[in-house]
Order: sequence, then C-alpha cells, then structure tokens
Amino acid sequence: MINLTYQTTKNSINNFVSLNFNFLQLFKLHMKKKVTVIGSGFSGLSAACYLAKQGYDVTVLEKHATVGGRARQFEQQGFVYDMGPSWYWMPDIFEKFFADFGKKVSDYYELERLSPSYRIYFEDGPLDIPSDLNEMYAMFETLEKGSAEKLKQFLKEAEYKYQIGMNDLVYKPGLSLTEFMNVRFFKGIFKLDVFKSIASHIRKSFSNPKLIQLLEFPVLFLGALPENTPALYSLMNYSDIVGGTWYPKGGMTSVIKGMHTLAIELGVKFELNTDVSKIKVEGNLAKQITTQTKHTGFDVVVSSADYHFTEQTLLDKPYRNYSEKYWQTRKMAPSSLIFYLGVNKKLPNLLHHSLFFDEDFNLHAQEIYTNPKWPTKPLIYLSSTSQTDANTAPEGCENLFILIPIAPDLKEDKATIDYYFDLVINRIEKHIGVSFKDNIILRRDYAGSDFLKDYNSFRGNAYGLANTLSQTAILKPKLKNDKVKNLFYTGQLTVPGPGVPPCLISGKLVAEQVTKFFDK
Repeated sequence: MINLTYQTTKNSINNFVSLNFNFLQLFKLHMKKKVTVIGSGFSGLSAACYLAKQGYDVTVLEKHATVGGRARQFEQQGFVYDMGPSWYWMPDIFEKFFADFGKKVSDYYELERLSPSYRIYFEDGPLDIPSDLNEMYAMFETLEKGSAEKLKQFLKEAEYKYQIGMNDLVYKPGLSLTEFMNVRFFKGIFKLDVFKSIASHIRKSFSNPKLIQLLEFPVLFLGALPENTPALYSLMNYSDIVGGTWYPKGGMTSVIKGMHTLAIELGVKFELNTDVSKIKVEGNLAKQITTQTKHTGFDVVVSSADYHFTEQTLLDKPYRNYSEKYWQTRKMAPSSLIFYLGVNKKLPNLLHHSLFFDEDFNLHAQEIYTNPKWPTKPLIYLSSTSQTDANTAPEGCENLFILIPIAPDLKEDKATIDYYFDLVINRIEKHIGVSFKDNIILRRDYAGSDFLKDYNSFRGNAYGLANTLSQTAILKPKLKNDKVKNLFYTGQLTVPGPGVPPCLISGKLVAEQVTKFFDK
C-alpha cells in the first residue's frame, strides 16, 4: 500500500513536471514568434489578424494618428468623408475574411444594398443602374434589342471567371507557376479569356455605346485601356451587376473599425503616430526598425507600406528585390484629384454614387494611360454618402466626394486644381439642375502630392500597379524579400493587386508565407 502510494505520487509529480515543461516550451516558442507589421490599411490589418490567429505576438506600426491607411476618415464641421475607397463590391470576400475568425460581417458593421446601384450621366441625360437583375435585363433590352439574352450569357461567363479566377488565381501567393498546376485551371484557361481584351469581348455582344461604357467602366481603375486589359476582368461586371453595390453604414471606415476591433480581440497591439524611416539588416535578417525610437525584438517584418518606398527608402540597396529602373518601367494604375466638399443645402437629384460619362470616355483613358497629361475633358466620379446616411453631414447639408482619375506623377499647382474644381462643379450643376457652388462651406483638395506625402505612394498613384497581363500573378512584385529572409510585403503593389478585396486577400497570403517561414 505504501509502495503503491509512493508510485502514484511519483507518477503525478513526473506528469506535473512534464506537463509544465511542455507548456513552458510551447510558451517560449510562441514568445519568440514576434511579428511587426508596418501600416494599418486593409492589407496590414488583414495580415495582423491572420498572424495573431496563428498565435504570434503582433505589433502594428502606423504613421498616422488613426488606423486605416488610405481608408482613413476625414471629419470637419460635422461633415464625414471616406478619404479613399468608397465602393463596397465583392461582399463575399469580406464575409470570407470574417468567417476565417468565426465571425460575420454583421458582428462589426451593418450593410445596405444600394438601389439603384449608381447613376451614370451621359451627354443626353442620366441612366440609373438597377440593383435587380431582371430590371437590368429590361434596361439592356430597351437600349439595344436582343441584348438581354446576350447579357445573360455574358454574366454566365463572367460568373465562371469570378469563381475560377478568385479561387485559382487571386488566392495564390504568386511565387511559382506550380501554384497554377491544377486540372481545373488548365481545363478552363481559355474560358477565362486571359489572351483576349475586355474591349473586344464586350463588343462581341454589345454595340450600344452606353452599354459598352457601363461594362467597361469597372476596369478603368485597373490601370490600362480596355483594349489592353484581359477579358478575364469581366469578372468585375459579375461583381457589379450580380454581387451588387453595398454601403457599410458609417462609411468604408466602418470596415476598418471592424477589422481594428477584431485585431484587438485577437491580441494585436497598435503603435500610432509611429513613422518608420529605416529597416536595418544584419546578415540576411531584418534586425531593427527605426521610428522615433529603435524598434527591435521582432522575428519577422511585414510591410504593408508602399512597396517601392519600403525597398527604395527603408532598405539599403543590397537588400532590395527590385532596382529603381525596374520600378520606373512598371505600368501604374491612375492617381486621383479629389475634392471633399460640404454643401449647406440638400441636393435632391443625386444618388449615393454617380458617374459622369458626358465626355469622351476614350480620350480621358488615353490621357491617363497612353499620353499622360492633365485631362482635357475628364470623366468624373461623385459620391455623396449623405444621400444614404444622414449621419455623414449636418442636418440639411450634403457631403460630396468628387474624384477625377488622372495619370500618375502629374505635377499640380493651385491654378490647375482651381481650374478643375470650377470645371467639375459647373458640369455637375448642369446635370443635376441645381446650383450649389455658392453653398459650399467646406472644401479640401487632395492630389498626387498628397498621396506621396501621406502614404509614400510611388509616383503619387492611388490604385497601385496596372492589372495588365504582364503584371499579373507571378509577374507582380513578390510578397517575399529574396535577400532578407524575414521581410515580407503585402498590399496593392504585390499580389493579388489593387482594390479593397484583393488587399484583404493579400494579408491572408502573406500571413501564410510567414507561417511557412516559422515552420522551417
């Protein structure tokens, strides 16, 4: 009996020691896995969340006083503006993001589907784009006899591209051709229309100029003329027409706030007003990040800052993936000239989203991509969230976000900006039938130099690299640094590319690569 008691006690002690030893080993292992993320835009927040979920100790360094990067919010005199992204497309991608953490979008913000989705002003008047698919078919048929059936086939093909493209192209890290070596991809590669232009693909089915512009506009911000953009990107039309245009109550910043809240719930730490000026490398490892102080003690760095800035400014020359010459040969998506306006009266003839295609679509595109210059007769995008959300403007007022896509790297001055301000106000007043220039009580201008100052944006671009065939997948800048083993990149200048949903995916992809680094 005594021996049995002794043996039981001995076994209990051994088990206790073993259990605690294993716990300490696991604790030490996770304590060593510290990740620093530079930047808190969509891709940085996404990466931080996925890494924290894996058990890593994650710290985010953010240059500004608030999180969000280009998706920050600007508020003044009771007017509230999303500074950057304003279109909420591909709701399934947002749902997938939150589902990866056992959450739902509705846990963090409320969505409203806009109906009509948006309005297009043509020279001869406006056209409201319905959110209901049957109404869309009817509208097409009204504008071009027989086009309803053609639209059904067009969207069927676009849905296939969306499903295959998102799963077999977008959710890939773009490090090797072997990632795409699967039967489904090769069986469907010709159905994806990667070697045909979106311009020819659309014109194969439709001839009405308004329908062509409606279907071409989603690719305008991808960074190339429709005739140079692969027809694969008709998947954007599927997202637009079938997926719908949504509004997160409170603005796109509500998505950022939701991701920020999720990150904190996962244990991510944030250091705001922390501007990174250098990444010091020893051997082949990043060892120190210079901010206002010296940041050390990390095992991995993920930069969601501008890729070019990270390489050409934060890193010394021997540690860069790409030379300055490489970057100067990249084809860029547009920059933007933006006006944030507060108007002290209601403008009843506006929708939440409005596109002004009352001038030559092709001329403006040429002046962005082919012959870069300040546009002669620009197209205009206008967002007025106060049409949907009364909390974004004082009572009886409207907030206006007016954007002109422009070529990157244009030099602006006050005279140029004022010229375009007068131009866009006059055109908008003409089309909505209401004068409001004298009712503007708030004006803030934002141009390429501001993108450069605020986000270290390469050539002052707003949307990243152009999504041309030669800058797709493995042909984009890598999300891994080949010379600094613990340095990774995420965001719009690497895979999958520009846009909010791709940036969410980019964060997931880089987190997977960091995990592989730790598993070695």
